[in-house]
Amino acid sequence: MRAYHRGLGVVHTWVALLAGSVFFSGTLPAHAQPADEFYRGKGIELLIGAAPAGGYDVAGRTLANHLARHIPGRPAIVVRNMPGATGLIMMNYLYGVAKHDGTVLGMPTSNIPLEPRLKLLSPDGINIKFDLRQASWIGTPLQEPQVTWVWHTAPAWTFTDLKVQSISMGATAASSDNAILPFLMNQVLGTRMRVFTGYLGQNEINLAVERGEVQGNNTGLSNLMANKPDWLKSNKVRILVQFGAERVPVLKDIPTAVELSPSVADRALFQFYALKFNMARPLLVPPDVPSERTAALRASFEATMKDEEYLAEARRIGLDTNWLGADAITSLFNQIEETPQPVVDRLRGMLAGSGAK
Repeated sequence: MRAYHRGLGVVHTWVALLAGSVFFSGTLPAHAQPADEFYRGKGIELLIGAAPAGGYDVAGRTLANHLARHIPGRPAIVVRNMPGATGLIMMNYLYGVAKHDGTVLGMPTSNIPLEPRLKLLSPDGINIKFDLRQASWIGTPLQEPQVTWVWHTAPAWTFTDLKVQSISMGATAASSDNAILPFLMNQVLGTRMRVFTGYLGQNEINLAVERGEVQGNNTGLSNLMANKPDWLKSNKVRILVQFGAERVPVLKDIPTAVELSPSVADRALFQFYALKFNMARPLLVPPDVPSERTAALRASFEATMKDEEYLAEARRIGLDTNWLGADAITSLFNQIEETPQPVVDRLRGMLAGSGAK
């Protein structure tokens, strides 16, 4: 079994190398021309900051299947997974290596929007080679809570059981949600989960659960509904807690961490962290993309979200369709920026003791 706190050792080396490589190669402003003329005959690369077969991958690839026909010029879209360092490798590549002309989109992990405030991935900022205030948000194809789930053989049937039983949970890195959320529940809500990091992605954690290596996981709801619907139908997993501002309809009987919190300060802590789950699968372009291309991508994204073919595929695979456009994502990012510093400091102080850095 993987030992706790090993998840970032190797990837930080790659982050450092990437941060120091050709950082300015993609930062020059692109020459402006009509969007349809620019995109005709070109390809667009969609970078996903997570491993294949997980929730980000499913959402990104489903979007890519339909987005191209709504973009002027109908460019081809190629999806490229760039996992590592909880999304940091992809973001540094997007800002420092990729073209800034509208031919490269990024879908970072949802912890990235919190990074300017929490500074978990790089406390001294040395490995952060991007500024989200300069980015242009496109939208998110869905909002979804993270959920705490256990395998059917685990001795936990309700949230209360997590306060009594010591359940082993699989995770990728100490700075990822699947490690942070169990830690926060242990600290604030009195649960007794043990987290084991070092798995590459969701697929590897799922396999570890099936092998009996760990007993559960924290993940985005779509990782179960879209990737493992058979687990839900056959009751192989039990969802015990959800992380969002309020209960989602499909989990109307499952409590949120916010409502389980014993104090106003604890609720504020979980509410701040829950902002990222409204962003869920954020899509953005780096700085310097001409405004008419950004506008075209935003309009194309919104058209895709209303496309009956896209909606049919999303529903067929269990992917939620409660999307948000660029303005809503920008508003959420502003809420993150405006959260009172004492709330941020308390959360960061707690996470500093978890190894989430």
